[in-house]
Amino acid sequence: MDIHVAILGAYGSAGTAVAGELVEEPGVELTLIDDGEPGGGLCILRGCMPSKEVISAGAHRFQARHDHRTDGVPTVDLEAVVETKERHVQSFADHRRAAVHGWAEREDVTFLPETATFVDDRTIAVGDEELEPDYVVIATGSSPSIPDLPGIDDVDVMTSADVLDATDFPDSGIVMGLGYVGLELVPYLAEAGEMDLTVIEHDDHPIDEADPAFGEAALSLYREAFDVDVPTNAYEQRVEPTDDGGVRLVLEHDDGTVGAIEADQLFAFTGREPTLDGLGLEATALDPGPGWVADTMQAVDDERVFVVGDANGREPILHVAKEQGHVAAGNVLAHARGDPLAAYENVHHHVIFSGLGVYPFARVGHSAESAREAGLDPVVVTRAASDDGVFTTKAVPEGLARLVVDPDDGTVLGYQGLHYHADVMAKTMQVLVELGLDVREVPERAYHPTTPEILDGLFREAADAL
Repeated sequence: MDIHVAILGAYGSAGTAVAGELVEEPGVELTLIDDGEPGGGLCILRGCMPSKEVISAGAHRFQARHDHRTDGVPTVDLEAVVETKERHVQSFADHRRAAVHGWAEREDVTFLPETATFVDDRTIAVGDEELEPDYVVIATGSSPSIPDLPGIDDVDVMTSADVLDATDFPDSGIVMGLGYVGLELVPYLAEAGEMDLTVIEHDDHPIDEADPAFGEAALSLYREAFDVDVPTNAYEQRVEPTDDGGVRLVLEHDDGTVGAIEADQLFAFTGREPTLDGLGLEATALDPGPGWVADTMQAVDDERVFVVGDANGREPILHVAKEQGHVAAGNVLAHARGDPLAAYENVHHHVIFSGLGVYPFARVGHSAESAREAGLDPVVVTRAASDDGVFTTKAVPEGLARLVVDPDDGTVLGYQGLHYHADVMAKTMQVLVELGLDVREVPERAYHPTTPEILDGLFREAADAL
């Protein structure tokens, strides 16, 4: 089997996952294409890594401010935050580039630091040359999405990328979007930037994927601990500049009333969209939109094109991008051999570094609602974080955790947590869900002196309920 595979977006997490799987395969010629400068991929340069870097600075101030054992509130040095973030990010990016460039030293691998554009279904133009690979993998990531509101072009809008580089913030701001990005960056603006914020929420509460209790807890946390104003069931109608250089946002509420709010700065944390502009997809049979990529990561309109990571618009999460890359690589080889392709399947595993990472949200597997929607009648147990003596001792008593269990065989179906170290506990829960362990056996197998009481308590309460 001799095949030529071109990967568009080779520096990104999904692209490197594909390349890493294929580079050792005999008979596979790789062309790695990425015009990134300096290059390193979205997650490293503008996504999960730099965002966690900056919010950690806000977390130090937040915890000092909410611990009665400390005296005084520190000021976050935003210039130091950005300088440290840049230094670390460049180190991560150097490592990623070194891996890609190292692959390119092989005889059957070429790296092209250029922009790729489809000329037709089988041909891509890269710089001054044209290639006709047997397979193309699109792994070009995503970009911030700004809503098409009347007046949006007349005001200054900051996205997550702008916030990560900012060394100064005004006194007040309006935030559109309380999804993943907003849940992480709103507390940073309030704590590190010391801003007065109004954040627009379209529903009753944030975190759509969670049972309502978690969204309600997050809403209370943001209002009370971060002093953020969050009008709910409100929808943006238009924006306009104010005479003093600020912004006015007109809102319509679910009861039909219309009002306006003003602030110094408008922020758009309104999701991300696949970065496909400039690829020339209009010259191909590819029609990006809902359902354009199958579970095999294969484009439905062209069996020799695979789309992975944020570029396919399915689930813009780092670990998902990597997993999709592994599946796509295997399916390229399977298709070349004439073998059946494998569908990408995973246990739902999301972590949001809400509350500056002090109070992250995590969900693994089923929520109580999704289990019921799947036709199950689960055992559901919930514990407050304040019931955990360790959390109380560490002055992080907010939040809750929930375990969802199969009533027949006792297997763990899912876990949700909005509490201190929920992100760490999520990995343990993922293993338990994937292994299908009986919750009645878990305490004896999993208990460890460092296991938080909240987790051990959930296990025992679920076992008692069976």
